[in-house]
Amino acid sequence: MSELNSASRRCLTGDRELRRIITIEALRKSFDHGRIPVLRDTSLRIFQGELVALWGSSGSGKTTLLHLIGGLDTPDAGRITVDGLNPASENDRLELRRTRVGFVFQLHNLIPNLTMKENCLVTAIGARGDQATFRRRFGELASLLKIDHRQDRRIQELSGGERQRVAICRALMHRPRILLADEPTGSLDERTGENVFRLLVDVARQEGVTVVMATHERRFAEQCDRIIHTVDGRVSEAV
Repeated sequence: MSELNSASRRCLTGDRELRRIITIEALRKSFDHGRIPVLRDTSLRIFQGELVALWGSSGSGKTTLLHLIGGLDTPDAGRITVDGLNPASENDRLELRRTRVGFVFQLHNLIPNLTMKENCLVTAIGARGDQATFRRRFGELASLLKIDHRQDRRIQELSGGERQRVAICRALMHRPRILLADEPTGSLDERTGENVFRLLVDVARQEGVTVVMATHERRFAEQCDRIIHTVDGRVSEAV
């Protein structure tokens, strides 16, 4: 089981004890009626405030693990607890998405006919809070992500890097405690990817958000607090 080592613990919190925010025990997941195993007895602990990289090649189980943590899919066996909730429970899953978890996808999944501001404010439909509160929140995040000057532009008018920053903004609108990012730089060129990654990290740090990011790029994984290596559906602490 991957644990946060003592050096990382001190770096993140001084002498304070970190709270475990994600616990995964003996998780299994397969597709095609069990014929394609994806995760095999996976166990993992992630602590509040960590920036964790799930690093591995395509098909190693990174995206499936993120989907299970966020309640986008359910495991075949094993147990997951995310900030005290069970993503496999229908009632807990709704609460998890509404208040605890934000998603950033590789292809951003934005609505092309809406402006970038409208894309972000769509979050208010399913979350708690009034429109005025969400508009203020949008202004704060757009400024932090350096896209406030593009708020009235439609998605198709934005660059790839700008679109991904909008996706990060949308994911953080409801003040989640956990941000799940699936290859957020995978469709970007090297320089743009570095800029987006740095902004994601900086904003997450300011917001105090726990980040679990799937990536196949070692250069991004090495800038995280911890690297979890995924190989053939199993995880291990990378060195």
